[in-house]
Amino acid sequence: MGNLSIQQSVIIKGSQVLVDGQLFFESDETTFGAFAKALYKQLACKYSKFYKMDGLSKLGFLGAEILMQSQANDLGDDETAIVFCNRSSSLNTDVKYQETLKDIPSPAVFVYTLPNIVIGEICIRHGIKGEAAFFVRETNDPAFMVDYVNLLFASTNTKKCIAGWLEMDANGNYEANIYFAVNEKGKEN
Repeated sequence: MGNLSIQQSVIIKGSQVLVDGQLFFESDETTFGAFAKALYKQLACKYSKFYKMDGLSKLGFLGAEILMQSQANDLGDDETAIVFCNRSSSLNTDVKYQETLKDIPSPAVFVYTLPNIVIGEICIRHGIKGEAAFFVRETNDPAFMVDYVNLLFASTNTKKCIAGWLEMDANGNYEANIYFAVNEKGKEN
């Protein structure tokens, strides 16, 4: 496992949020949009751009908000990285953008046709200036993510990382399985 130590994990799926395996939030809302809005209100966030985000960005944003609520406020530096992975890239938004091409293309939708935009939203919110990567892979491969984060810890000045699986498919099915990790070796120095 290298120097990676997971400090907290968040799973968002099926109108539930689990933090470190414990139920944190649950909603009767069946669509992701309604569920995300309910969770956003529960978290008492103050970020006006949230309502303009696509589903994938909202999913990552909400997961990161939960992780950040329990972390020290020293994330706004170049020692914090963000690494996500999913199967569908930005397909959910790509389909919506394709529909706008029938009339007038929507720049507000187009901006979210890259999966790494979610990383940008989280970085802006928390002032994070470190390494960032978004991988598109067929399956959730935790070993790949651990290896990559450990590589960042070994080869860059990264000491903290938000990482994991962040999936929103074309049908609106969603799952976030993300965690906040620290470089244990970096903590000792």
